[in-house]
Amino acid sequence: MEAKLLAVLLSWTVHLSGYSHPGNAPEILFKPHTFFVDIACQGNEKCDAVAWYNNQGTVFLDQRLEGNTDAYTRSVVVHELVHYLQDISGKYPKMDCDLHAKREREAYSIQKQYLNKIAGKFVALYVNYPPCYEYSTTLLE
Repeated sequence: MEAKLLAVLLSWTVHLSGYSHPGNAPEILFKPHTFFVDIACQGNEKCDAVAWYNNQGTVFLDQRLEGNTDAYTRSVVVHELVHYLQDISGKYPKMDCDLHAKREREAYSIQKQYLNKIAGKFVALYVNYPPCYEYSTTLLE
C-alpha cells in the first residue's frame, strides 16, 4: 500500500476514533487468502476475512486487495488501523472474548463512520464478527 494513502487513512482513523496519533503506521503485508483461512479463521474454509491485525504492529491484507483503492478497501484498512491504535493505546491490556467483541464493535463502528463520511451518504455495513479464539502473543512468521 502506498505510504501516502496509508498516512491519510491513519489520520482519518485517529480523527474518527479519538485515539492519539502514534507517529508511525503499522507494517502492511499482503498474503494469499489461505493465510486468513488458517490464521484469522482457524482453518474454517468458509472464511471471508480479507484483513487481520496481529496485535504486534502488522496488518495483513488479502493479496486480492493489493492495488485497490476503492472506498470499501480503504474502509477495511481503517478497520484494521483501529485495532492497531487499540493495541498501542493499551486500552485493552488483556484479550478475552468479551474484550475481543468490544474491540470489533468499535472497529466496525469507525469503519462505518469512515464509509459514511467519504461516501457522503448512509452506507450499510454488514458486520460479521470473527469467532473468539484463544489469543497468543507468539509472533507469526
